Amino acid sequence: MTDDGSDANAPRSVEQPPERPTVLRRLLALLSPKTLGRDSLAGVVLGVESVPDGLAGGLLAGLNPVAGLYAYLFGMVGAAFFTSSSFLTVQATGAMALVVADARIAQRPDPAAALSTLAILTGIIMLVAGLIGAGRLLRFVPSSVMTGFITAVGVNIVLGQFGNLTGYAAQGEGRVLRTLDLFVHIVQVSWPTVVVGLVTMGGIYLLQRTALGTMGLVVAVVVGSLLAVWFDRGLGLDVALVSDIADVPNGLPGLSLPAIGEVVPLLVPALSLAFVGLVQGAAVSGAFRNPDGLPADQSRDFIGQGAGNLLSGLFQGMPVGGSMSASALVVASGARTRLALFIAGGVMAAVILLLSGLVSYVAMPALAALLIVVGLSAIKPPNIVSVWRTGVFPFVVMVITFVLTIVIPLQFAVLVGVGLGILSYVAEQSNRLRVVRLEVHDDGRIRESAPPATVPARSIVVLQPYGSLFFASAPTFGRQLPIVLPSSRGSVVILRFRGVDQLGLALIDVLRQYANQLSAARSTLKIIVADERLRHQLEREGLEELIGEDNVYVSQQWLGLMLRRAYDDAASEVAAAE
Repeated sequence: MTDDGSDANAPRSVEQPPERPTVLRRLLALLSPKTLGRDSLAGVVLGVESVPDGLAGGLLAGLNPVAGLYAYLFGMVGAAFFTSSSFLTVQATGAMALVVADARIAQRPDPAAALSTLAILTGIIMLVAGLIGAGRLLRFVPSSVMTGFITAVGVNIVLGQFGNLTGYAAQGEGRVLRTLDLFVHIVQVSWPTVVVGLVTMGGIYLLQRTALGTMGLVVAVVVGSLLAVWFDRGLGLDVALVSDIADVPNGLPGLSLPAIGEVVPLLVPALSLAFVGLVQGAAVSGAFRNPDGLPADQSRDFIGQGAGNLLSGLFQGMPVGGSMSASALVVASGARTRLALFIAGGVMAAVILLLSGLVSYVAMPALAALLIVVGLSAIKPPNIVSVWRTGVFPFVVMVITFVLTIVIPLQFAVLVGVGLGILSYVAEQSNRLRVVRLEVHDDGRIRESAPPATVPARSIVVLQPYGSLFFASAPTFGRQLPIVLPSSRGSVVILRFRGVDQLGLALIDVLRQYANQLSAARSTLKIIVADERLRHQLEREGLEELIGEDNVYVSQQWLGLMLRRAYDDAASEVAAAE
């Protein structure tokens, strides 16, 4: 008996994961008086902050800033119905906005239809990814690729806003060349525009460190915009406002249907957008736990992000994805359930319906300052140093990803980054392969040691590989095998493939070559495989005939039985050769 009177020898019940609540229970939980107050406050904070942030997202994408506002509203609300992560806030992220900018939607014959097509295509790809359970594939994206990509995105955001920050329309193809042109013509910048931008930027940094917290961002944009209006209307100094480039409607948008003819031209940007959004969404899901303790289902989150894109595209919004900053904001504001996201959507709708006139006075340099702060926050030197310490190869992959993301359109850089991720994974796995020697003693003990550099004469060498033995690992495996010399006579090499469920053709070619080398030196190769299926594979490929049927052993359920049998057979052969 234990101190509490229970039977210590009684079987203990296994702790079961919490059951997923029914739809009705989830709805009742959203309206619980215990959480309603905190969710309402968090929703108001997120909704107010999302107005300037949404306008900035549309500006960054090279669109009517209102398209970003609609994306924040409809994408966030649409996704919140389906995601498994309660606090996954789906909005137009900086990286996705840059992909849209490089797709040059505004230059299409019908920009509204093209934008709708792009968002809906992105949503369909995300939905398909969720339905086929593609969430598990994200683990193949190495941190070196993502670090290089996110760092370059931050730099691109900063470079892309220098024009709005200075009032100078730089010339050149690409953000780097336009930045160089700006510095060459630095005397042509508009000083009132620069002042508004710098005041806003300074206000963001200062006010966020006060009791205002993240709401300081909104206050800074308001202060910068008021200064711009004073310059523009009071002093006659030209400073661009949102109303100068777009009409801000005082109602919610109508349906915008996609254009079938735009599907093929926009397919690559849609694939890139889907990849970026899903990766960022997966990072958010992992960073913020659900209040009910249930783990996030990344595939279901994919479905939610897909639904958000479909709704955003149908209502004139740009593509959306998981936003780490918005999710962190709603959690820091005290949200307890996903109701906060719906309240935030209601706040944004109210602003559009009731305060559209005030939104039109938001200053363009103030939005540019906001985006530059966002871009700078994406550049994280500790992450870069961490990749550098990991090794030369990951660092090179990071640098290549960074450079490509800077110099080529982002939608192609994303696809190249995916390819680099695959190559990085293949290279990493092939380099992890390790071959050890098993020293079998008469008393039954087996000791691991480093394999000999060459096959000694009249000896038994037992080798076992550890790691992945796919096609790229075959050359690495071959290089780690002891070299066969003309003096390696009368020996037996035993290769034990325990836990290996597949022998690729590249590996079988290595085995065939090694068997021929041993045969030429009048030595023998023995192979222990995991099951009969692998033995049949050796038979089909002619390797069993090459080394002899008696030299292929199939493992049994008793550990070490076939190894001992192969070793005893080898000992008899070596003794006979002497």
